[in-house]
Amino acid sequence: MAPSLDFSRWWGKDYNSSKGTPVVVTMENPNYSFLEINGPDEVFRPVDKDRGKNAKQFTWVLLLKAHKAVGCVSWLGNVLWDLLGAIKKRLVFGQMENEKSGKGRILYGVIMGFLVIALAFLAFEVVAHLKGWHYFENSSLHIPETLEIRGWLHLVYVAWLEFRADCIAPAIQALTNFCIALFLIQSADRLLLCLGCFWIKFKKIKPRIEVPYKPDDLEGSGCNYPKVLVQIPMCNEREVYEQSISAVCQLDWPKEHLLIQVLDDSDDESIQWLIKAEVTKWSQKGVNIIYRHRLVRTGYKAGNLKSAMNCDYVKDYEFVAIFDADFQPNPDFLKLTVPHFKDNPELGLVQARWAFVNKDENLLTRLQNINLCFHFEVEQQVNGVFLNFFGFNGTAGVWRIKALEDSGGWLERTTVEDMDIAVRAHLNGWKFIFLNDVKVLCELPESYEAYKKQQHRWHSGPMHLFRLCLPAIITSKMMFWKKANLILLFFLLRKLILPFYSFTLFCIILPLTMFVPEAELSMWVICYVPVFMSFMNILPSPRSFPFIVPYLLFENTMSVTKFNAMVSGLFQLGSSYEWIVTKKAGRSSESDLLAVEERETKAMNHQQLHRGTSDSGLSELNKLKEQQEAAAPKPHVKKLNKIYKKELALAFLLLTAAARSLLSAQGVHFYFLLFQGISFLLVGLDLIGEQMS
Repeated sequence: MAPSLDFSRWWGKDYNSSKGTPVVVTMENPNYSFLEINGPDEVFRPVDKDRGKNAKQFTWVLLLKAHKAVGCVSWLGNVLWDLLGAIKKRLVFGQMENEKSGKGRILYGVIMGFLVIALAFLAFEVVAHLKGWHYFENSSLHIPETLEIRGWLHLVYVAWLEFRADCIAPAIQALTNFCIALFLIQSADRLLLCLGCFWIKFKKIKPRIEVPYKPDDLEGSGCNYPKVLVQIPMCNEREVYEQSISAVCQLDWPKEHLLIQVLDDSDDESIQWLIKAEVTKWSQKGVNIIYRHRLVRTGYKAGNLKSAMNCDYVKDYEFVAIFDADFQPNPDFLKLTVPHFKDNPELGLVQARWAFVNKDENLLTRLQNINLCFHFEVEQQVNGVFLNFFGFNGTAGVWRIKALEDSGGWLERTTVEDMDIAVRAHLNGWKFIFLNDVKVLCELPESYEAYKKQQHRWHSGPMHLFRLCLPAIITSKMMFWKKANLILLFFLLRKLILPFYSFTLFCIILPLTMFVPEAELSMWVICYVPVFMSFMNILPSPRSFPFIVPYLLFENTMSVTKFNAMVSGLFQLGSSYEWIVTKKAGRSSESDLLAVEERETKAMNHQQLHRGTSDSGLSELNKLKEQQEAAAPKPHVKKLNKIYKKELALAFLLLTAAARSLLSAQGVHFYFLLFQGISFLLVGLDLIGEQMS
């Protein structure tokens, strides 16, 4: 536990009170009456004309103000002491992140090199500043002509200034201008997307069912329902398998036209038994549900789905709905999505929106919610309405099986199989629909470690896919503007340029300009435009406005992970084809749990259980599960806090640059570097995922 010293006890218990400590002052001069002062500011209130103030009153006022100031300093000292204690605990008990990719180690080495050089130059600049060597006028180098020799250190310093101004500054300024241009292009793209979203809201544009089902189709015997296959791919999902299977098994669809596949890739035998028992339980209730397990897990999720689609009975089904293990669809999900396919033969995909049960769990989930709300509300909706194309999200969607087959099916060549099949289907002329008002509950990663691994896969996979799909896009027969949209906007601008300029501009160039003042980075680049774009990103989730500053800082902090992942995928490094299942907590909202319990009770009362062999099979599964858990109890493993080296090194680099900015009296740059450095420090010490409900 971090040490805690409460200095406020030395100055009284009520130092935080807004009124202060009541003090009674008795005047020695008989011409004056006593005066009661309830706070340091009361002495300046209007008083009667016959009442005055003497020197002792002002002395007490000064003492009260000093008392209040000391209380504030004491509080700040306690906060700082607690923070240092938390940092010390993380450093002592934490474990360094194991960097697997060679590119990650190179990037860390480059950052450490910059940090060492920055510290050396900071010391050099401090010495020069103390000696009075100030040769700048309006951020321009101006060395007066003089024959006076001030020693070898002065000569070295002047030579360094001339070399810096003539050689280093132009290169940094050119890179700065290039990144600013990319920044403005990407900001314009975000602004156009927001305007498109406003237009959709203003015109109330949303996908409508052109030929709705007749009442007898939906309420009759079910003979007019299309056959739907529902797939739940999972791998070692101990925390969420039960709620996911339960939600899918309660979909409101005729059971003879619905088949559920639980595609379990778990390598933990105890989890396999648990999932088998859950499948058997729902099979007893009359649900058509099948458990499938692959002996050889190749191709990750794409290989799992591909294997399931090769089953002979799949040819009898027209549509396939996919839900990841932590997704919980409402019972009316299929009735809200499948009718869009009727009499619309060009439609290949209907995608629903995600909703999050734990978006208010901590600061990390709140910031994720901002990003994903913008992704669905703006990006997916605008592209779906105006282009009939967007990237499939891998879950909470319904595919026409014919569209999957015409596009080549699931391929195991990337870790973003959902984006892969979406691009290939788009090249084959299939259209997509996004339903913003149909939401499926799921879970956000609650730890920075899980979120970082997820983001690495989401940003390395698209670049790997871009290398593979580029020839097919260029040679395809679709219109030129659709090719340009895929190459320039979908891949380059939103998947490559965004992480590149974010990392380069705010984590590399900005600190460099503090040590090379001849290369300028304008205030509007680091302040006005980023704040405005953050404001636009938060519009789809208005309750998140209080987190606009943490959101801006955290997005810049995540740029190092996204940049590393982008480079890894673009150059096909080792970590570009790495899939780590995102760790989940298995959370559900209270209202969802009550609804599930009510539906399960209704199912038990109205459905007849098929007893006999299935009942005995369930008993055998439960016995085997209990025996296995008793034979091999899992030891309690103490969680170790991780320390992320790249983020920590960047934190010290930015804080060093902030200290250097003080010598140049650059106020806005100092505050930005200071807060951005603290943000990197919190992430590097894995403090961002702490509970902040």
